Amino acid sequence: MPLDLKVNGLTHNIVADRDALLIDVLRHELLLVGTKLGCGQEQCGCCVVLLDGAPIYACTTKLAQCIDKSVQTVEGLVDEAGHLHPLQQAFIDLNAAQCGYCTAGILMRAKALLDTNKRPERSEIIEALDGHLCRCGAHPRIIRAIERAALRLASV
Repeated sequence: MPLDLKVNGLTHNIVADRDALLIDVLRHELLLVGTKLGCGQEQCGCCVVLLDGAPIYACTTKLAQCIDKSVQTVEGLVDEAGHLHPLQQAFIDLNAAQCGYCTAGILMRAKALLDTNKRPERSEIIEALDGHLCRCGAHPRIIRAIERAALRLASV
């Protein structure tokens, strides 16, 4: 049975089992491969996307939980004119994405934080990223990039 799924502002009519995992639908049905599958157990944060603005783990979220809601992936951070989100630009500027595997999930968690807290303290950023693993050890640069993006967004 076809289902409508709203992702990055567009409604997609897809044929998928309601029990399918969101990560599989995003990557294999919609070909949005920015969201990565890491551990599959909500332990690494690679698969974090936003559901109605709140961070969720796409590796354990069923498609049925997303119907009549809005999903945003890392691909949806770019604006209509093709400009990068200030978070993405800050990550580039500060070389905060080493291998990049964890980056999409971290960007989405950081966006959720900055959407609710325009000027987070460093400790709040660290707390928000607690469930994210960066095996490259780029956490100090990631935190600085989020701080830089927060300053840019606050000045807009």
